[in-house]
Amino acid sequence: MSFLQKYARKHWRSFMVALLFLTCEAIADLLQPTIMASIIDVGVANNDMDYVLRLGGVMLLITGLGAIAASGRNIMASRVSQKFGAELRSDLFAKIQSLSFESVDKFDRASLVTRLTNDVTQVQNFTNGMMRIFVKAPLICIGSLILATRLNPQLAVVLAVVVPLVAVLIALNMKIGFPLFGKVQRALDRVNGVMREYLSGIRVVKAFNRYDYEMNKFDGVNREYGQQATTAMRVMSIFNPGIMLLVNFGIVAVIWLGGMRVDAGRMEVGSIIAFINYMTQILFSLMMISNVFTMFVRAKASAGRIGEVFSQQDSLTWQEGADAVKAGERGSIEFENVSFSYSGMSGDPVLKNVTFSCKAGETVGIIGSTGSGKTTLVSLIPRFYDATSGTVKVNGVDVKEIEPGRLRERIAVVPQKTVLFTGTVLENLQMGREDATREEIEQAAVMAEAHGFIAASPEGYGSRIGQGGVNFSGGQKQRLSIARALVRNPEILILDDCTSAVDVATEARIKESLRKYAANLTCLIIAQRIASVMDADRIVVLDQGQVVGVGRHGELLHSCPVYREIYQSQMGKEMPPYVPAT
Repeated sequence: MSFLQKYARKHWRSFMVALLFLTCEAIADLLQPTIMASIIDVGVANNDMDYVLRLGGVMLLITGLGAIAASGRNIMASRVSQKFGAELRSDLFAKIQSLSFESVDKFDRASLVTRLTNDVTQVQNFTNGMMRIFVKAPLICIGSLILATRLNPQLAVVLAVVVPLVAVLIALNMKIGFPLFGKVQRALDRVNGVMREYLSGIRVVKAFNRYDYEMNKFDGVNREYGQQATTAMRVMSIFNPGIMLLVNFGIVAVIWLGGMRVDAGRMEVGSIIAFINYMTQILFSLMMISNVFTMFVRAKASAGRIGEVFSQQDSLTWQEGADAVKAGERGSIEFENVSFSYSGMSGDPVLKNVTFSCKAGETVGIIGSTGSGKTTLVSLIPRFYDATSGTVKVNGVDVKEIEPGRLRERIAVVPQKTVLFTGTVLENLQMGREDATREEIEQAAVMAEAHGFIAASPEGYGSRIGQGGVNFSGGQKQRLSIARALVRNPEILILDDCTSAVDVATEARIKESLRKYAANLTCLIIAQRIASVMDADRIVVLDQGQVVGVGRHGELLHSCPVYREIYQSQMGKEMPPYVPAT
């Protein structure tokens, strides 16, 4: 949990101020039973009302000072804990953003959401409690023990028996509780996972009328979460009554032994009342300490899960100062004997000994059957993943030498799964380049065949996009995604099957616009439809992670059986006669 040191160094002054207020409050609480004993043993016993009123006024003053200290402690505790929670959540989010895909893939997405929300809240609540009750309880307990022992050392024997037994119960509480609350948080991960999956696929669920199935699935994980939480709380609930029982036995023993001493004339009634008050304070403080450790084991489990994210060492490394450009190499891409396997996957690599190159300014199509590794191949270019072996070069430089941020500034990717963010159309297009002018944005939208439907809407580029782009069709979302990439004005443009929801005529117009636009950049087009790549400068054919053909359309029809099979299955006609390129 070394990640917490940063926040301790930052907030320790405010934390100590809160503890100062808390200490003053605790001292005020500890002084009251002793003053009460003096009022009874001296003022009431001697019928001295002046003494009673004088000490009563002192008691009121101490109570007022304690209330002021409690208010100051509450203000400081709330301020520090809220700032700490916000900073921890922000830093955790930044850490997740900085991780490579390979590192993020080690965590379930729902688990990351739980860590950002519930786990951070558990740690934040524990921090707040430390400045409100967690430190006060030990102070009250230790102070009451000292003052009760000074008041009557003989009765303190009762405390010598009760306190160690309570300590044993608290130790058992920690030992049993920690693994239980770890299971509770993991069960909550599964609840969030089912919720996330359902909400992302709600249209499919309703289309196939799978409501009952989803309800049963959610009920299963929800019931498991409830069972885990119930088990943890049931076990924890044993300890507070046990502590209360032990301390009440102690109070009974004090009253019995004290009564005998009062009868024998060796102890005053006020001292008995004060001792019982201190025993009561010890009771409540020990119960609070038990609650402290209950919250501590929950916070410890959550902090451990947060620490797992912070401890992730990003697998991406680079040379400081290396840039993705060499003279005369702007936009070139080279794959040299590249193989790749996803972390933790067994079996054959996804890519095997891939070798080909793209010259600057070329339009290269990549085609192959589903699962042949097309998307994985282009994911190596912007360093979403690093090749397991071999070399990927951009602009003549090994991408492993380049800082990912500087590399990605030169690349625009239109992913296979279109993602739009909540906000306006303009804000989504500006994600391509924040300083893009309105004219550049509209020009990109025109090339992507998106300007027409954007301008036709009442609010134009100020139109709001619902969550996930629910108020746009699949084809419209793809065209907006293409426009966002074109706004970037990149050296390398990667189009990953991004026109699958667009009609043939619109796709042809987009390709014509890209042909003019892409005159000075390298364009990689991944497609399922052979018509989308037929007119590319070169076509790379993938089959089961291997390059089985590279060339132009006409060449591949006669030299590559895989490409020929794709052509015949999609076009439904025999091969045209081969005409060599001139």
